[in-house]
Amino acid sequence: MLLIVALIANAEVKYVFYFIGDGMGSNQVLLAEMYRSALQGEPLGRVQTLMTTFPYSGSASSYSKTNGITDSAAAGTCLATGTKTRNGMLGLDQDSARLTTIAEELKAQGWGIGIMTTVAIDHATPGAFYAHVPNRNKYYKIGQQLAESKFDFFGGAGFHYPQGKHDDKKTNLYRHAEEAGYTVAHGVEEGVAKSQESRVEKLILVQKDDDQGAKHGSNLPYAIDRKEGDLTLAQIVSTAIPFLESRHERFFMMVEGGMIDYACHGDDAATAIGEVWDMDEAMRVAYDFYLAHPDETLIVVTADHETGGLALGNSDYTLHLDLLQNQKCSAWVLSDLFTQLFKNNKKPSWESVKALYRENLGFWDTIEVTAEEEAKLHDLYKKACKGKAKDAKNMYKSVNALGAAGISLLNKKAHVGWTTRAHSAHAIPIFAIGANAHLFTGWHDNTDLVPLIKKAVLE
Repeated sequence: MLLIVALIANAEVKYVFYFIGDGMGSNQVLLAEMYRSALQGEPLGRVQTLMTTFPYSGSASSYSKTNGITDSAAAGTCLATGTKTRNGMLGLDQDSARLTTIAEELKAQGWGIGIMTTVAIDHATPGAFYAHVPNRNKYYKIGQQLAESKFDFFGGAGFHYPQGKHDDKKTNLYRHAEEAGYTVAHGVEEGVAKSQESRVEKLILVQKDDDQGAKHGSNLPYAIDRKEGDLTLAQIVSTAIPFLESRHERFFMMVEGGMIDYACHGDDAATAIGEVWDMDEAMRVAYDFYLAHPDETLIVVTADHETGGLALGNSDYTLHLDLLQNQKCSAWVLSDLFTQLFKNNKKPSWESVKALYRENLGFWDTIEVTAEEEAKLHDLYKKACKGKAKDAKNMYKSVNALGAAGISLLNKKAHVGWTTRAHSAHAIPIFAIGANAHLFTGWHDNTDLVPLIKKAVLE
């Protein structure tokens, strides 16, 4: 898609959308595009995401104050304040002095502020825009500071530990937020309804519990696992825009695609692809708003860091990304299926294990599995029967060894490689469109983003 955009000199920016793909390096974007292209029978082409059609682009380094490879707290703090800090710290500099975030600064000037994500609303990246704590794991303290921020709109999975990490006898964070003047809505229908009530001044929109009462405070379901009724990032943005626009002359939104990072911590290519496109769908909501207000809107897209050390190619000069369409669920769900299989029967049959691979990864039916590959899976199966198969561990969730092995084999056959289950020092992408978007071209450090947004707003 070609975008013809006129450069607007001295434009008055009234609406800022700041998209952050957590863990989204340039290769994550390219993987998502080349996968869609492969499905359309054009394996050497690219079906572009909306973000890569934006007329201005650049790249940035992402190291923290103390490490060549940043964590999400230090990176988020930098993207929120323009100042590098130590890994693990939120809203504080390396000497623990409080930093002022761009959201706090604009709020003080009368702007409406929205913070939204696909993970917990008190997680590192969203928390970096309103919280000031020495340790990103202080979720309860971060949740308290969310209510104290007086920001207008929050959207996401919910609070990570609303009662405290160890179910402490503390005020529930939802109640704490309500006491601070927030209305809490569960699910998009309730969110839209409450957002239209004039009495609602500040809104928190979260995923509703499922039919079995399971909580979703840590993350929204992956796009690949999504069921009808699950909250989406696009729905959150669609709810936030009219809510903020009806109450403020200007607004600033930080929108995080947080589950890209989760998928890449699991070296799960198919799931990561879904998350990149999912954030792109949310971006289209903002883009439609931009089309209605082109002289006053700025959209900036970037990432906090890259996760997984993603490589496109692991053997010869080919990719077989179309094979990834055979994956029907995330590594997390596949892990749960294998765990349940062994819970029901400590020594299930090899055929029942193969059935899970067939149903969820397409092995043997649509994807050839060599005798050597099957032998390796079978050896792992025998270890699992003896309770000796080790789960694949990453930052967020351990994955059953058989599930992880299946995902790894599928990635290998697609010629997708990974160097780590953690973060890397890869450069992060920048895309921009709208008023003063030309400021975001070229090579940058992540310290440049906030000063450039301020310049765009004030220029």
